[in-house]
Amino acid sequence: MIPALAHVEAWIFDLDNTLYPASSDMFGQIDVKMGAYIQRLLSVDPVEARRVQKAFFHEHGTTLAGLMAHHGVEPGEFLDYVHDIDLDVLAEDRRLIEGIARLPGRKLIFTNGDEPYARRVLGRLGLSDSFEAIHDIHACGYLPKPAPEAYARLCAVNDIDPRRALFAEDMARNLLPAKALGMTTLWVNNGSERGSHDAHPDFIDFETDDVGAWLDSVIQGEDQA
Repeated sequence: MIPALAHVEAWIFDLDNTLYPASSDMFGQIDVKMGAYIQRLLSVDPVEARRVQKAFFHEHGTTLAGLMAHHGVEPGEFLDYVHDIDLDVLAEDRRLIEGIARLPGRKLIFTNGDEPYARRVLGRLGLSDSFEAIHDIHACGYLPKPAPEAYARLCAVNDIDPRRALFAEDMARNLLPAKALGMTTLWVNNGSERGSHDAHPDFIDFETDDVGAWLDSVIQGEDQA
């Protein structure tokens, strides 16, 4: 391990568009499902449904958070519906699997999705046994990233010292609260929607477009800071 990461005892990874490429367009499928849900819920056309969906995503961190705040949506029903998608677009990445296996210390998932969906995705990626815990939107008390409370709860529930943790995430804005707690941060800059929004070097320690390649290089000692 390179010296800049020798202190890390807990490796925390976002799931979607972080452990698989954004180019797989998994969120394209989820977008369609969210649009259909909003159309039915609010009795609106597809154009208005998309406007509502994106407004909630930008303002609340997730579409679900906006729907809960403004329309009292039950989270379990919504998550079950929008995550009922085809995972065949995902494939195993041996370099990623082996890189995560070689990391010293604890490994966790921190996602705005829910655990059943996360387990399906991890299974498809060949990572079913790679993480000790999945801290999902339910565990966050439905306060999604980048709400600072979500990060505090992650650390409290899982007994994580943020000063000895690294957090990898495709949405740059979601790294700011992690850095504020003392975490080392890795921005997975791979083309996610609004992934670069509010990106700033003050809270980004490392950057990559491929987590497997990055792990391979830092474990071997090539500094990619």
